[in-house]
Amino acid sequence: MTTHMRFPPVTEYGPGERPHAVVIGAGFGGLAAAIRLGAKGYQVTVVERLEQAGGRGSVFRQDGFAFDAGPTIITAPFCFEELWSLCGRSLADDVKLIPMEPFYRIRFDNGDVFSCSSDHDAMKAEIGRFSPSDVKGYDALLEDCKKLYEYGFCELADIPFHNLFTMLRTLPKMALYRADRSVYSHVARHIKDERLRMALSFYSLFIGGNPFSVTCMYNLILHLERTFGVHYVKGGIGALVQAMVNLIESQGGMIRLNADVEQLLVEDDKAVGVQLAGGEEIRSNIVVSNADALWAYDTLLPGRKPRRWTKRKLSNVMHSMSLVVLYFGTNKRYEDVDHHSILFGPRYKTHLEDIFKHKRLADDMSLYLHRPTATDPSLAPDGCDAFYVLSPVPQLTGDIDWETEADPYRQKIQQRLEDTVLPGLSESIVTSKIMTPLDFKSRLNAPFGAAFGPEPRMLQSAWFRPHNLSEELENFYLVGASTHPGAGVPSVVTSAKVLDHVIPHADSWAAQNV
Repeated sequence: MTTHMRFPPVTEYGPGERPHAVVIGAGFGGLAAAIRLGAKGYQVTVVERLEQAGGRGSVFRQDGFAFDAGPTIITAPFCFEELWSLCGRSLADDVKLIPMEPFYRIRFDNGDVFSCSSDHDAMKAEIGRFSPSDVKGYDALLEDCKKLYEYGFCELADIPFHNLFTMLRTLPKMALYRADRSVYSHVARHIKDERLRMALSFYSLFIGGNPFSVTCMYNLILHLERTFGVHYVKGGIGALVQAMVNLIESQGGMIRLNADVEQLLVEDDKAVGVQLAGGEEIRSNIVVSNADALWAYDTLLPGRKPRRWTKRKLSNVMHSMSLVVLYFGTNKRYEDVDHHSILFGPRYKTHLEDIFKHKRLADDMSLYLHRPTATDPSLAPDGCDAFYVLSPVPQLTGDIDWETEADPYRQKIQQRLEDTVLPGLSESIVTSKIMTPLDFKSRLNAPFGAAFGPEPRMLQSAWFRPHNLSEELENFYLVGASTHPGAGVPSVVTSAKVLDHVIPHADSWAAQNV
């Protein structure tokens, strides 16, 4: 028997009732949107198809080990502090952030190690140790990155770009800052040593972009990290997710897990709720989707042809790369391994071309290694370590059969780690789990298994990216990595702040829709 949850539709709003908002997806974008909507006076229901909140920020627990599934660091704590302040609380009341120093250590293929930190003098000393002639260029690069941050993040990240004129107004400054340059070419203008160019340009991979093709506006990450630091959440990212869930529930909101949205409910070109798999309807006055925008337009509007994001246009989107992530626990501790490590392979540009252009799986690899038990031993049994290692790989438009390639690739990753920083690893692993592009597609509804949505190229950013205010339906809004301002935890959380410009306070909404 079909069950129907009936909330007042837009035409039946009565005195004393709170407008109802449904949020599709309990990733960081959806949770942040729910908190903001709750602060605006809406009654909020978050529906999540998975068994837990968090989306990419969910947690895997296995054999006494806890593994953050996706994001591992927080680089802009103020994004979360603002959410807590909207509820009259302080982030520190519920979440403990631990600054990382150094942020991470980069190990080049020849064994050289470069340490990244917030200490400017220490960073200049590291630059000078590799290439004394690049110290001056490093200072100039940071000055550029500060300007990119002040414009790209402070001025543009939280404004809606559904209006083309908003984009046109940005063009003079975009031209001034040479946004047509890539991340790598911008770094290369200031830095001559190739190893340092690698160390100072790989950041765009954190948001799914090739440093050789993504706009240099994303070099603002260099300034963001060095100004606000890199932080670990005590208990893992899952602890931050749970704190956000608690905040929503303290506002009177509801999180429904294992609730798979099948389609939007539409009346008179207005979103009026969602229908779950099985037929249950949840009526609402507005709907906010944290699902991948391209997936949402292709899936949640059956029998309705989108005006802008048609199948033809969706097929022309250049997607980010995907990932293979190996989670594993060891029966001993590797005390010499830092909390965060970057292990570069022997190639940089041509390896990235294999991933983004040729869509082929190379024999060599670069890896991001996360050892949270260096800071928080509670994530593993006594005397053990928990690890997460990430390898960028092509998304599913390439000709790679992950059903057969997953285990051989896992063995290659394991061997690479054993040959470099984790000696004796094969004899020490006591539990493991792997996530491939197939899992990003099936678990997270990511088109082609792309881990970060559309690649953040110049012509896939701002107005050119799926808008936060839908042009397809009234009362339908979108947040998350696939929308403006893009991927990465700070941007995803900020995408919910964009809604402040396009969704009125509940009282104002009610007055307009009595």
